[in-house]
Amino acid sequence: MAAEEQFITLATRKDDLGQIKIAPQVIEVVAGIAAIQVDGVNRMQGNFSTSVKGLFGRKERTQGVKLLLDDQGQLNIDVYVYFDYGVSVPQVALQIQEQVRQQLLVMTDLHVLAVNVHVEGVVPERTPKVDTDLLFNSDGEDREN
Repeated sequence: MAAEEQFITLATRKDDLGQIKIAPQVIEVVAGIAAIQVDGVNRMQGNFSTSVKGLFGRKERTQGVKLLLDDQGQLNIDVYVYFDYGVSVPQVALQIQEQVRQQLLVMTDLHVLAVNVHVEGVVPERTPKVDTDLLFNSDGEDREN
């Protein structure tokens, strides 16, 4: 069963006033931000739609993250990333797994069964990271003009 179809209910104490439910997109955002903050990660996998949205200033924070909630309520996360050239793939992947697992535990109290890291590619060092926030000034005009 895909996690997008339902909210995830957090475990509550017996003296709580009600349930706490989290939309899967929230978990995807937390996992995506945690992964991109690891040194050696160049960017998350996206598609054409998310790239176009990024050019117009709307950052898609859920790109490159997929959730799967199995029948027993176990949460599996797949993270699709591009690495910087020259980094140790196993070391960076382990850091991503630990960072994602830790951030989700701290922010949502969810225990993740698995964080699967899929390295989609390596970005050569001569390819600069594009900061779409710097492409346009606040009134929408191109900065170079």
